Amino acid sequence: MQDLFSIAGKVALVTGGSRGIGLMIARGYVEAGAKVYVSSRKAEACEQVARELSARGVCAALPADCSTEAGCRGLAEALAAREPALHVLVNNAGANWGAPLAEYPDAAWDKVLALNVKAVFHLTRACLPQLEAAARPGDPARVINVGSIDGLQAPVLETYAYSSSKAAVHHLTRVLAHRLAPKITVNAVAPGPFESKMMAETLRKFRDTIVASCPLGRIGEPEDMAGVAIYLASRAGAYLTGAVIPVDGGISTRHG
Repeated sequence: MQDLFSIAGKVALVTGGSRGIGLMIARGYVEAGAKVYVSSRKAEACEQVARELSARGVCAALPADCSTEAGCRGLAEALAAREPALHVLVNNAGANWGAPLAEYPDAAWDKVLALNVKAVFHLTRACLPQLEAAARPGDPARVINVGSIDGLQAPVLETYAYSSSKAAVHHLTRVLAHRLAPKITVNAVAPGPFESKMMAETLRKFRDTIVASCPLGRIGEPEDMAGVAIYLASRAGAYLTGAVIPVDGGISTRHG
């Protein structure tokens, strides 16, 4: 039982790992003994986070733009040049776009779907050789997709492309789980409100309302996200695939 939640020695790649949910997961993995590669579009931010986390464990930067198929392939190739096997892929990189219905632009759909949905598909596919190389009987490789409770229920704000994209991520998770078993498990986490740059404006306007609507009565903390990500990457989560886990203090139980 001592090793049930251990991820020591595993190699993980976290996209969008320089801030927000991705950084929470990357930090948790590093502190739990995994070798973590953080990726984001901004190389400087990526390098800064890698330096910071290297003081706590093993972390390196792999900057990439995952909004294109070529960018995803390039990231997978950069990882393959450094590691023969990838135990955990966290597809977290994402974008949001809010605007009133009458003004919601077509460009929002292109940008948000490219990064939030297509990148999950392209990067997972590009990393398959390294994921398959990491798989062992009883200990499959893991893909963890970051969805959102906005993909489970109608969102408060007018983020049409974002909420639709996260619902797509949840279903793509199920489809890939079916296709990639038994060597690779594919699960999604659906975060509720956490302190992040993407959530900053929403929390500024609606913090009290959100806290009041949450059965557990608070905003999510980094340990909450790190905990579920470690569970999914460890032996404890080895028999789970195709699941979408709300990490939202119970908010979606009222609206889902």
